[in-house]
Amino acid sequence: MGRPVRGLLVGRFQPFHGGHLAVVRHLRAERGDERLILGIGSAQESYTAANPFTAGERFEMIEQALAEAAVAGVSIVPIPDIQRHTEWVAYVTGLLPPFERVYTNNPLTRLLFERARVEVVSPPTYDRGRFEGVRIRGQMASGGDWRAAVPPAVARFLDSVNGAARVKMLEAPDAPGRHGPG
Repeated sequence: MGRPVRGLLVGRFQPFHGGHLAVVRHLRAERGDERLILGIGSAQESYTAANPFTAGERFEMIEQALAEAAVAGVSIVPIPDIQRHTEWVAYVTGLLPPFERVYTNNPLTRLLFERARVEVVSPPTYDRGRFEGVRIRGQMASGGDWRAAVPPAVARFLDSVNGAARVKMLEAPDAPGRHGPG
């Protein structure tokens, strides 16, 4: 018997929300014998309005949410950007263990992997109006009810790192990190 087939799902997970968890659950149920790699995209980005959380914090969010939801068979890896789309697929395949398919709804990610002849599958989306990172970060910045959109473990983790206060500070027009350090 050969090694298990692996699939790759890349996301920024800023933060890891209920839609992400639903997709992971779906993929694990649909393809129970397949290992799933969650690639934390833009891993080098943090403390900006679009990417407020570090790769390590995103790893913790995902790991805690999956443990709480009893989802197994998932590996979490950071994937820093290289800012060269023509080389990105080779970079990702060299960085990660072998995978046979990519799950994405991102048109550029789809195009790049299809050009490299990697199978690409569009996973289902779940309540995009509610589960969207930019919307959740907006709710965090404005004091809205963001906790309802993330798994309970993620809400607890974000509270422990004062995530909402960080997002609010980074979203301010005169935020110290808005245009980079210094």
